[in-house]
Amino acid sequence: MSQLLPVEVLEETEIRRLQRRGDGTVEQIQKTGDYSRHDVDWPIKSIDDWHPYKARRMQADDPSRFPANWADYVAEFRDRDYPLRFTHRGVYGFCRNRMGDENLAYAFYDQPELVHDMTESYTTMAIELWRKQIVDVQPDLIECWEDMAQNSGSLISPATFREFMTPQYRRIREFADAHDIPIVLVDSDGFIEDLTELMLEAGVNAIYPYEVQCGNDVARVLRRYPDIGCVGGLDKQCMARGRDAIDAEIERARRLIEMGRFIPGPDHFVLSDVSFASYRYFMEQLREVCLTTEPASVAV
Repeated sequence: MSQLLPVEVLEETEIRRLQRRGDGTVEQIQKTGDYSRHDVDWPIKSIDDWHPYKARRMQADDPSRFPANWADYVAEFRDRDYPLRFTHRGVYGFCRNRMGDENLAYAFYDQPELVHDMTESYTTMAIELWRKQIVDVQPDLIECWEDMAQNSGSLISPATFREFMTPQYRRIREFADAHDIPIVLVDSDGFIEDLTELMLEAGVNAIYPYEVQCGNDVARVLRRYPDIGCVGGLDKQCMARGRDAIDAEIERARRLIEMGRFIPGPDHFVLSDVSFASYRYFMEQLREVCLTTEPASVAV
């Protein structure tokens, strides 16, 4: 709902702008560079902040959550030739976007009742909205956004994951199973190979993007976890190194597709050191390998 509220500019110079979004989050936006924004302050710091936030923003029956032309969307979705998803903004992800990673790290220990209420309340609202939507539309998957790892692994321990995240993911899986939604997909940056095991245990069966720069190896993941589907896993930096590097990465994509349970793609947006010609060549080659390669019939 924050995008419907006005943005307040707090400070602006030639190189950056500081602004408060509608949900109370303060972000700093750099006017140059590939990575141009980050949050610097958040609306939830304690249970006293959370209670009014929850009362104001966590209502699934708010009529503004459905557009006036919902029937038009329903007609389009029923005749679609593309995958359709329900979206969950994350168990960890919802909290970190309202508290910040460092504040949330302390809250797991100092304010566990706050974190439990935030994760449960948001997931409850999401499921209630899905129940309204699924009357009209059958999705192909549920996607959850987390971004809960860095290049050395998960930002939280397995014990913290199991206490705060697993119960909510099991609720999501239960909803998916009850409504014939085969895939629960999670998006997380960073090194997520070990996080994969915790996600599988909680009911997730597909994860992306398995960033190469963070050390993820999709072939290793596919062998280690025979019940997971992987998306991404290609080195986007090959596009800055020329056609030979691109061809080598595309050939690696072919071998990974042959292993099964894999959809190739670069990890996140392309950086400014890549020419349009290189980007186009990469995408043309990737399209070709996707259309002409089939998974092997043998097990990985």
